Amino acid sequence: MEVPGVRFDLPEPDPFTRPYWDAAAEGHLLVRRCHAPACGRAHHYPREFCPHCWSEHVTWERASGRATLYTWSVVHRNDLPPFGTRVPYTAAVVDLAEGPRMMTELVAPDDGPRVAPRPGLPLQVTFRELTEGVTVPVFRPRGAA
Repeated sequence: MEVPGVRFDLPEPDPFTRPYWDAAAEGHLLVRRCHAPACGRAHHYPREFCPHCWSEHVTWERASGRATLYTWSVVHRNDLPPFGTRVPYTAAVVDLAEGPRMMTELVAPDDGPRVAPRPGLPLQVTFRELTEGVTVPVFRPRGAA
């Protein structure tokens, strides 16, 4: 069901996640890193505590933007607006170089041949502006322009 004036594809930034969305608008991907002595792991999606050890001693860290493809699914039908106008698209889960897994979208290079998805495919983050002030990270094959 379509709700007038509501976009289902837009995140709702809050004071905690604002640094993440501001960095994305500037072309940077952030992860959270735990600084507990026995942990030190990165995580994504952003949380105020470490999901591995529950420490609250976590900070933002700029990610390298490198990842590998873990799994994907080509979506040919989606009845929720505005996704129906975007089909087909490739929903993906990627392994970030920093360790966490992240849900995202796999996009084709702007130019050059389309690369068939495969497990372990090297990827690089890029960013898509959904609307003014809202930019999301997506991934494309590494080395693609």
